[in-house]
Amino acid sequence: MPQVRSRSLLALSFAGGIALAAAGWWLVPQREPERTASELMDVVMWNKEPIGGAFSLIDHDGRRRTDADFRGKLLMVYFGFTFCSDACPIDLQSIATTIDRLGSAGERVQPLFITVDPEKDTPPQLKPYVALFHPRLIGLTGTPAEIKKVAGAYKVYYAKTTATNPAAANRNTTDIDHTGFVFLVGTNGEYLGYLPPGTAPERMIEVIRPLVSRIASTGVTPP
Repeated sequence: MPQVRSRSLLALSFAGGIALAAAGWWLVPQREPERTASELMDVVMWNKEPIGGAFSLIDHDGRRRTDADFRGKLLMVYFGFTFCSDACPIDLQSIATTIDRLGSAGERVQPLFITVDPEKDTPPQLKPYVALFHPRLIGLTGTPAEIKKVAGAYKVYYAKTTATNPAAANRNTTDIDHTGFVFLVGTNGEYLGYLPPGTAPERMIEVIRPLVSRIASTGVTPP
C-alpha cells in the first residue's frame, strides 16, 4: 500500500507541474504574429490604421536625425536596401528625376531613403549609394530594433529571402522582399498618402506639384 500511495502522490505532483507550467505560459506576454506583406499592403491601400510618425535614426554622415529635423519640407520616404538590384534603383531614380524637374519648387521636397538592411547598410555604405541618385537624398539607418520600429510605423513589410539574382548570389548575400511604396509626409509630419511602386516621374510630379505650391503660398501642406 505505501508503494501505491507514493506512486499516486508522484502522479499528482506531475499533473500539478503541468498545470502550473500551462498557467505560467498564459502569464507570459505573447508577441503579436508578424503580418504578411498582403495584410500590410491592405492597411496602407485602404488607410485602415495610422501611418508614419516619429523616428530617430542615423544618417549617412553618422549623425542622429529625427523626424522633427525635416519640418517645413514635404517628405518622400522610401524603404529599401543598397544591395537591391531592381526596384530600389528604379524608384530612387524616379524620385530624383521628380525633384529635379520641379525646379526651384523641388527644394521644398526632402527625399529620405530608410534601409531595411541595417546590418549591412552602415553610414559608410549608405553615403556613396545615396549620392548616386541625388545630392539631397538622405540615407538613414539604425539598429535592427530602430528600423523595425519605423518600418512598423509605416506599415512596411520586409523579410530576407534566398538570393535569386545572379549578381546577388555571387556576393554570397541575401535578397530582401520589401514594400515599395513612396510615402508622402507633410510639413508638420502628417501622413498624406503614398505613390505605388514603379510610379513614373511624370505621375509623381502631377501629385507633388500642387503640394509644394501650397507650401510656397501658405507654408503648410493641405490637410
